[in-house]
Amino acid sequence: MPATIYFDYNATTPLDPVVRAAMMPCFDEIWGNPSSVHRIGQNARAALDDWRDRAANLLRAKPSEIIFTSGGTESNNLAILGTARCRAGQGKHLITSTIEHHAVLRCFDYLERRENFVVTRLPVDRTGRVAPESLAAALRPDTTLVSIMAANNEIGTIQPVAALGEICRQHGVLFHTDAAQWFGKEPVENVAQFNADLVSVCAHKFHGPKGAGLLFIRSPLHPEPILFGGGQEHERRAGTENLPAIAGLVTAMENFVVRPVFDRTRLAPLTERLITAGSTIAGLQFVGSRQERLANTAAFVMSGTDNIALMACLDLEGICASSGSACSAGSLTPSHVVAALGLDQTLANSLIRFSLGRDSTAAEVETVIARLPAILQRATTGQ
Repeated sequence: MPATIYFDYNATTPLDPVVRAAMMPCFDEIWGNPSSVHRIGQNARAALDDWRDRAANLLRAKPSEIIFTSGGTESNNLAILGTARCRAGQGKHLITSTIEHHAVLRCFDYLERRENFVVTRLPVDRTGRVAPESLAAALRPDTTLVSIMAANNEIGTIQPVAALGEICRQHGVLFHTDAAQWFGKEPVENVAQFNADLVSVCAHKFHGPKGAGLLFIRSPLHPEPILFGGGQEHERRAGTENLPAIAGLVTAMENFVVRPVFDRTRLAPLTERLITAGSTIAGLQFVGSRQERLANTAAFVMSGTDNIALMACLDLEGICASSGSACSAGSLTPSHVVAALGLDQTLANSLIRFSLGRDSTAAEVETVIARLPAILQRATTGQ
């Protein structure tokens, strides 16, 4: 059995030992319910308040603007469903892009199908970028919310998110960005750099725990809750707070976000090597942007095969890669991101995404490059 090469860091990252250590007291010492009035509950409340203050300090936000969630999907759902509903009286026109994560796209689909909203889905260019002028042209008097991701999970394209947010601000339209792939990979000086009213964050993308995330909500915005029960999280997200997950999220943010754990200076040459070598293989085509791209991500499409064969052949060689979003990869469906790039639609079913991380090495890259021609031949011929 070949040694495992893990090139799927955009899907998830291993839990860091420092983060794990920060979580452990929540199982043994700080185990109370933060909503309880007795001393054990109030010890938990004090810890929760401290973690919220630390997250707010890192983002240079107000503590009341930090809402802890169960991850990126819930953060996106709360941002989109909650904001669209609370602003429905002012207008029911919404804007997103064609290459968003399904946790965003399916919220808009639902609002359009079940709640009579009108949704404009902006196209992207061949590199996966949304043009600011296309957003400006799509705005209407009844537009209330725009949601454009900061960086794409499948092909790594970085969006001009600050420019998009500025357009929204000039027109009095609320702006949300799904920044799940940005945190830990690109610099974060403060949350204001996104020019966004709502920003989604997911811990397990930067060596934090799964089931942990947050949503920044610029005050005084108060989206309608999507979970009902108690008045936790400033009455925006009901449910007893998951203290171990929150401790892990905040610790991971402090250790791996301000100074991105995905080191661009080290990873960019590795993915450039992959892209350059891959481009010499017949039938293999790089997709995305060479310049405006997450430094850890290299994505390709392959003619004459599909993602089922590609993933199986890669896995036989011990190479962990992806055919798209990990949240839908179990079904190995065609990539809606590749389909939106204007390529031949048959290529949408043959995406290969290599996403490197802090433990990836040049030797691993060379191993993948050496094995890739035979892997692709096997995937296309079945031999």
